Amino acid sequence: MPMNTHKIAIAGAATLGAAALAFTVVPADAQTTTTDAVSSSRVAYSSEPVRDVKAGVTDRMAGSSVKIDAIEAKKKAAANAAAKKKAAAEAAAKKKAAAEAAAKKAAAARKAKAAASRSTKRAVVRPVAAKSYGNNLDGWIRHSLAIMKSKGIPGSYSGLHRNIMRESSGNPNAINDWDINAINGIPSKGLLQVIPPTFKTYHVAGTSWNIYDPVANITAAANYAAHRYGSIDNVNSAY
Repeated sequence: MPMNTHKIAIAGAATLGAAALAFTVVPADAQTTTTDAVSSSRVAYSSEPVRDVKAGVTDRMAGSSVKIDAIEAKKKAAANAAAKKKAAAEAAAKKKAAAEAAAKKAAAARKAKAAASRSTKRAVVRPVAAKSYGNNLDGWIRHSLAIMKSKGIPGSYSGLHRNIMRESSGNPNAINDWDINAINGIPSKGLLQVIPPTFKTYHVAGTSWNIYDPVANITAAANYAAHRYGSIDNVNSAY
């Protein structure tokens, strides 16, 4: 027998055996026909296409998952980019604010320095030559008036001059050794004939403690007259 014929015979035997087995397994009262066996055979051979369909669905699901992951990654990248942009903008704003604050601080420092410099310039006091007074009656009176003005003691040139001429005739070393004060041991001395206790009590700070000093004597007498009479200008006789 040829080889091909032998293979066909074996296949036919196998087919008949399968059909016989099908008839043997099915119960006698069943309405199964030979077409059932054929159908079973067809179902068995249709399993391959099912597996292909399942694989296609899996592939599509996998593809969808990849797409979703790609979208999520894109969203995440966009969010990161936005966050970086926002952080960069905030950093730039802070840097700008710091620069402006530094500029304001520097401007304030320059302004304060300039003000201090102006103040220092204003504070510089140029020495003023001390005013000199003649060493005579006119000079003594004018010097006393300047001191009296600084101390708030009233009096005028004419009031001082009038009383000086009456009391001592303009002699700073004049002394009264005959009146009651002299009898009591405290004679009147100087241009305005002031007794030592009065001179000591009404002495004006900044002047000499020498009762014969013209300026000290005039100023102390004017201070005494201001307390007792209101002003040396009100004195027109012995006081």
